[in-house]
Amino acid sequence: MGLSAAAPLWGPPGLLLAIALHPALSVPPRRDYCVLGAGPAGLQMAYFLQRAGRDYEVFERAPRPGSFFTRYPRHRKLISINKRYTGKANAEFNLRHDWNSLLSHDRRLLFRHYSRAYFPDARDMVRYLGDFADTLGLRVQYNTTIAHVTLDKDRRAWNGHYFILTDQKGQVHQCSVLLVATGLSVPNQVDFPGSENVEGYESVSIDPEDFIGQNVLILGRGNSAFETAENILGVTNFIHMLSRSRVRLSWATHYVGDLRAINNGLLDTYQLKSLDGLLESDLRDLAILKDSKGKFHVTLKFFLEEASTNQSADAITLPQDDNDNFAMRVPYDRVIRCLGWNFDFSIFNKSLRLNSGNAFGKKYPLIRASYESKGSRGLFILGTASHSVDYRKSAGGFIHGFRYTVRAVHRLLEHRHHSVAWPATELPITQLTSSIVRRVNEASGLYQMFGVLADVILLKENAMAFEYLEEFPIQMLAQLETLTGRKARHGLFVINMEYGRNFSGPDKDVFFDDRSVGHTEDAWQSNFLHPVIYYYRYLPTEQEVRFRPAHWPLPRPTAIHHIVEDFLTDWTAPIGHILPLRRFLENCLDTDLRSFYAESCFLFALTRQKLPPFCQQGYLRMQGLVSTESLRQHRVESRLLRDDAPMGRDLEDSSQHPGDQELLGAPLAPGPLAQSLDSNKEEL
Repeated sequence: MGLSAAAPLWGPPGLLLAIALHPALSVPPRRDYCVLGAGPAGLQMAYFLQRAGRDYEVFERAPRPGSFFTRYPRHRKLISINKRYTGKANAEFNLRHDWNSLLSHDRRLLFRHYSRAYFPDARDMVRYLGDFADTLGLRVQYNTTIAHVTLDKDRRAWNGHYFILTDQKGQVHQCSVLLVATGLSVPNQVDFPGSENVEGYESVSIDPEDFIGQNVLILGRGNSAFETAENILGVTNFIHMLSRSRVRLSWATHYVGDLRAINNGLLDTYQLKSLDGLLESDLRDLAILKDSKGKFHVTLKFFLEEASTNQSADAITLPQDDNDNFAMRVPYDRVIRCLGWNFDFSIFNKSLRLNSGNAFGKKYPLIRASYESKGSRGLFILGTASHSVDYRKSAGGFIHGFRYTVRAVHRLLEHRHHSVAWPATELPITQLTSSIVRRVNEASGLYQMFGVLADVILLKENAMAFEYLEEFPIQMLAQLETLTGRKARHGLFVINMEYGRNFSGPDKDVFFDDRSVGHTEDAWQSNFLHPVIYYYRYLPTEQEVRFRPAHWPLPRPTAIHHIVEDFLTDWTAPIGHILPLRRFLENCLDTDLRSFYAESCFLFALTRQKLPPFCQQGYLRMQGLVSTESLRQHRVESRLLRDDAPMGRDLEDSSQHPGDQELLGAPLAPGPLAQSLDSNKEEL
């Protein structure tokens, strides 16, 4: 999935001299875009660059794409779902439940064609990524390990410098923009006395036969720890799992990276008292000692510090010497470390300033909400390594999330370097409600990257039209005009997907009674994922975004509307979903967004100073759909048309089916004034 470090190749001074003197190396090939890593994120970016006709190259250390998946997960079962059937034919909707496919125009390159399993085998992912690269003809240099990355300042460069990449053969590559998609590849290790006796997830045996009749201690409490436990649960004497924090269940936190149900068998055996168990303690306070029989004992670091250096491991005080009820008083045959992964900073020169130095900065590079490095303009982090933007909040560290963040980065680059504005659809204001309803019911990027990517609607002058921008990074909202090339001068709506603010968390009971909200007036209390629409009269400032209320994804808006949660995630109910949304939009815009029959528009033209937008854009411009027999009959029954009148171009419809007229705005009832107007049409 990424590139491994090869720092020693940079060390010898002879390499620097060779680069300086060798004619072939003195002028390295220059690309506009360099992508490091041919994993899912790297290939996804390569696809967008290729479709846009850009100059790029992908560098991959392995002979094929997706090298991470050739080894991980160790027990080969992915936890990304492959839901092949949804009952829907809409391709965008189906991607909501396809967590493995990359985005492309080729429908053959959907993961559903590569595995029938709900939780696929990792080998299917390797095969899929290989076909993705080959079928689309992506430009990848395989067997190329980038050993060092640095900067070369040049005022002529797009970002004021070029990125200089040196591979394992000493060949130099130069690029204007560097896109790093190397993933997290360095095992996370905690330094404590005895840590040298611990086996790592990356190398421990995956053969259950090697654990028969053993006492096993696993350090960690994530999916890799539980995956390891699940593999040996039936052959060990017992498994103890130790971590500094309580277990985080994905169904409680609504974060896909927390413990998934597929791996949590040990929770059953612990709570049903079948010898296995979970414990909490900071590993840095402990020590692991090996006795003369090769068994491992857990003790406190404090006891080691008190012991003299000439004492043997068998003579050092153990906690059970003072407390015979100490939970971990039994010796262990194996201790396994499953503590996750960190980003590999070793190939990057310090001048790039990728590492912040704090604990979190050791796991992820330091980046902005636009996925650009805070230390080096033009350096973007993609894929799993970009997860610091939404860590434990959304799906940006996983394929079904970062396929959309990669697309967002590409759109930012298209505008910055090629003057291509962020894609937008301009529509009349009469289609505002239907546009929002369609997106919240279909869009996958909005659904998967909830709270991170949001749709933005930019109103045009007099609110007679709007531009619809999809999946913009909402934490960059203050910079929207600069980043997209679009103007937000007349107000805007932001459509975001959110869970209830007090619903998610490791200590939350998400199965409590009355957890669902069904009444429209209580929509703001919705717990499950649901659409939230923010209205701003003006584009928020950077200060407003930065100092927004706690736990709010956006600054406080002029007005806000929650579409009530829906058990089926189908927000198309005419009364429960669409009508409240339309009324909210009308209140914000001070206009009438309903659709009307021609007779109603005719009446409004005589009785109102300001016509509804539908009548302005349809009736007065002689634009509408041909009348249908059912509508003609309705007019006859309403005494607005003689029964012998021919059908004609006399009704307006806002691209809805005839039966939808009643949902979006019924025609005026034929009262006295309407009857009077009808009887005097010829005079008028």
